[in-house]
Amino acid sequence: MPLLDHFHPPLRSTRHWESFHARWAVALADMLNLSLLPNDYVAEVHVHVGGRVEVDVGTFEEEPAGNTASAGTAVAVAPTWAPPAPRLQFPAVFSDSIELHVMNFDSGPTLVAAVELVSPGNKDRPDTRRAFAAKCATYLHEGIGLIVIDVVTERRGNLHNELIDLMGVGEQYRLADGTDLYAVAYRPVRRKEIEQIDAWPAPLAVGQSLPVLPLALGTRLCLPLDLEAAYMDACQRSRLVTPATPETNAG
Repeated sequence: MPLLDHFHPPLRSTRHWESFHARWAVALADMLNLSLLPNDYVAEVHVHVGGRVEVDVGTFEEEPAGNTASAGTAVAVAPTWAPPAPRLQFPAVFSDSIELHVMNFDSGPTLVAAVELVSPGNKDRPDTRRAFAAKCATYLHEGIGLIVIDVVTERRGNLHNELIDLMGVGEQYRLADGTDLYAVAYRPVRRKEIEQIDAWPAPLAVGQSLPVLPLALGTRLCLPLDLEAAYMDACQRSRLVTPATPETNAG
């Protein structure tokens, strides 16, 4: 199944990339839950596009008058308190998030792996690119296996290179300039008291198939995550192809 361009016509005119990315993440989760993960692991999809903060925490909604638990029963009303005016206000970045989490329940729910599907909002300006790279660096610092998948064709930039620059490990670990579509698997490990990150980069291109990458469940084991098979499943369920033919129905 060749990789399609979900961000330009003709496909963008008939399909929303957000819906497809969510479907792809579900297909990856199904693959893990149904055939790859041990019994004490589970994969869950988390999708959030847009800012996470919705209300001013200093704004309160008043209780309607006459609201009591029952007739003749007094209801204790907690006193409301508003903080003083903030001394500082500065901009923040709340980046889009379309990701798959793998949890281990062997010793309580523990995040052991994550798959990040890059959105246009993750690449559109320097601060969102840094925010995405910082989130990835946090995963790796905590020993969490990670795969980043970037098929966004409407924005230039390479978030793997952003991560390498943030970590300050050297130019030799960057992908080649102009590599705007790619997938990279990361495994944080410790070898003879030396902390390292194994990485499996795979440049992508529209019209080409997708790779199988290792998904590290912490440092305990790796699973072969078939991006191509999950992508095909998502395309079929989104009616971008029919089960009988790999040709697109979107023009």
